[in-house]
Amino acid sequence: MGVRAQTAEPKLIELGSSLSPMDGSSSWVSPSGHFAFGFYPQDTGFAVGVWLVSQSGKTVVWTANRDDPPVSSNTALEFTRNGKLLLRTGPGEEITIADVAESATSASMLDSGNFVLFGDNSSFIIWQSFQNPTDTLLGGQNLSNILSSSKTESPAIGGFFLSLQSGGRIVSYPYNMGVSEDPYWTVDARDLNDKGLLSSYDATSNILTLASNISSDDANNETIIYRATLDVDGVLRLYSHSFGNSNISTVSIMWSAFKNPCDVKGLCGVNGLCSSNGTNANCSCVPGFVSINREKYLGCYRSFNNEEGCRGQEPESLYNITTLINVKLILILASSLGSIAFLCALVAVSSFFIYRSQVHRYRKLSENAMEEFTLRSFSYNDLEKATDGFREELGRGPFGAVYKGTIAQGNRTIAVKRLEKVVEEGEREFQAEMTIIGRTHHRNLVRLLGFCMQGSKKLLVYEYMSDGSLADLLFNGEKRPIWRERVRIALDVARGIFYLHEECEVRIIHGDIKPKNILLDDSWTAKLSDFRLARLLRPNQTGTISRLGGSSRGYSAPEWQKRMLISMEADVYSFGVVLLEIVCCRSNLDINVSTGDEILLCSWVYSCFVAGELEKLVEGEEVDMKTLERMVKVGLLCIQDDPSLRPTVKNVILMLEGTMNVPVPPFSNSSSFLMYMHPHTEAIFFRRNGASTYNKNFMSMYLIENSVEPSK
Repeated sequence: MGVRAQTAEPKLIELGSSLSPMDGSSSWVSPSGHFAFGFYPQDTGFAVGVWLVSQSGKTVVWTANRDDPPVSSNTALEFTRNGKLLLRTGPGEEITIADVAESATSASMLDSGNFVLFGDNSSFIIWQSFQNPTDTLLGGQNLSNILSSSKTESPAIGGFFLSLQSGGRIVSYPYNMGVSEDPYWTVDARDLNDKGLLSSYDATSNILTLASNISSDDANNETIIYRATLDVDGVLRLYSHSFGNSNISTVSIMWSAFKNPCDVKGLCGVNGLCSSNGTNANCSCVPGFVSINREKYLGCYRSFNNEEGCRGQEPESLYNITTLINVKLILILASSLGSIAFLCALVAVSSFFIYRSQVHRYRKLSENAMEEFTLRSFSYNDLEKATDGFREELGRGPFGAVYKGTIAQGNRTIAVKRLEKVVEEGEREFQAEMTIIGRTHHRNLVRLLGFCMQGSKKLLVYEYMSDGSLADLLFNGEKRPIWRERVRIALDVARGIFYLHEECEVRIIHGDIKPKNILLDDSWTAKLSDFRLARLLRPNQTGTISRLGGSSRGYSAPEWQKRMLISMEADVYSFGVVLLEIVCCRSNLDINVSTGDEILLCSWVYSCFVAGELEKLVEGEEVDMKTLERMVKVGLLCIQDDPSLRPTVKNVILMLEGTMNVPVPPFSNSSSFLMYMHPHTEAIFFRRNGASTYNKNFMSMYLIENSVEPSK
């Protein structure tokens, strides 16, 4: 089987070219016709990527901005006349595809599956998709860290990443753990080269290369294309796509890191049993345990609680008396004990030394804790040492205090949250919650790195966010963050919520979206924190928690207060309030304003919108007025009293991007605009002939008594 390099001249894409998902020009095809770059269907929208072309279906091998939600059919992909490759999602709204400082002069979809931008001539590549792999490697592509997808039908980052280590070993790790001594699986890279499909391992440069992904069999007039994909289950597999005279391909698995999927460490979780037919794995539980969830791969927990289960039983039911069937055999073994004592001692000593040589690779789990391979289990002493005795407090909220710390492994800075008021009888629930939270991976969510559950002490370990919270940025800064950054932050928050609502294995309602729970990294990427924690709080702790279920006053939807069924629309309401705060750079309640009309942000914004005076909201800033109007309208739609009138987060994103028309928001007659005043509304804030008045002293007393924190 000969290896065929690319022989056809690349088709050059000229400056000013564009693609649209809805007409005949939705992709640019390689000279051979085997690869295409452009729009492909994703969920109910479209994504931009590279795929193998076949009548039997597209096989996506690369996706741009893989964590972004799908774009609408009104989006255009443009190779601009100034040499930039970007998506136009609406008027003035752009998403960069190729982040490169230089301007390109042309582009091409190569037969290798590599989409490239050329500089001054067609041989000088300034950007290529091969340098930014997602979950797949093609011929001629260097093996850098690649990340699995979250689902077969979704390109978003999943639970595993692949790395090539010195010594020629390919190693897969759970995404949340980083590089550690205990990988998900490992294999010798040189084992992949038995059929000439991969080049040999280069020990000096630590690079493994597929020499070519295209081979030909001239006798059968057949073309074979190879790809190596880190699949959703975290296993690397080498696939072949055979093309005959027709454009229909036959797909085969040529090699897999594991022939038996049950060889993968921890595939079925703790206390899970794995059985396989050679291709698919089936997870079950050991006797006395039940699955954590219906998927069965998160592990199993005891089917009853040790302490309370035993206390509730009659004494005679606590014993299991079994008749010994072969008493003679026991007597023979007893008489033989003297003769095998030396052998037992030898085995024990040998086992001890083997244990000592391996013990440094493992960490003892805290008592009663459940090990989950995507999270690290810490002891309380570990975290006490990491935080220097919980010395530096970063903040405090309804769930407890957060402390800054450093873990020795990698000298990594962390944030440790000491949970307070957590249900004591909920060990099983706590373990299940940690499993669910630990399996969330998105650029707009704060990563949970591990946890501690030691008796009544429950702590969470998060990645450290260096630039504080959105509340600090909006309300405590000397000057406003620039408009463009605020628009980007709003979209970051919306995308994080969209992931929780639509892309997680288990749909998650955040329940407490507010600026203090939106953190910023050193590049001002906004990330949601504290999602799902309200489920762990004791239901009878305080009026705020029991009535609002963890959501904070001013950001909670009316259904929290009315004890209605809580749905994902409650998060949309909270986002609407936050969005208006981002627009105006002020808190939703501010008693230090020039007029009573401005005290309640939502009410004031609506008044300015109706009067056509939106410029008042930004105090003379230079902003794009169309974007300002769009954000205000979206915010007002989100805070409707009736949950059915609020848009979904997906539609919120499309409207903010300008790819969906924003309807005129109706007036909300209510608690949205008077959310702090209940039950003393008439005494504090009321309207007469369109003017708002308030009793400032009475309001201050109300706020103190009800633990409300307005901006000062």
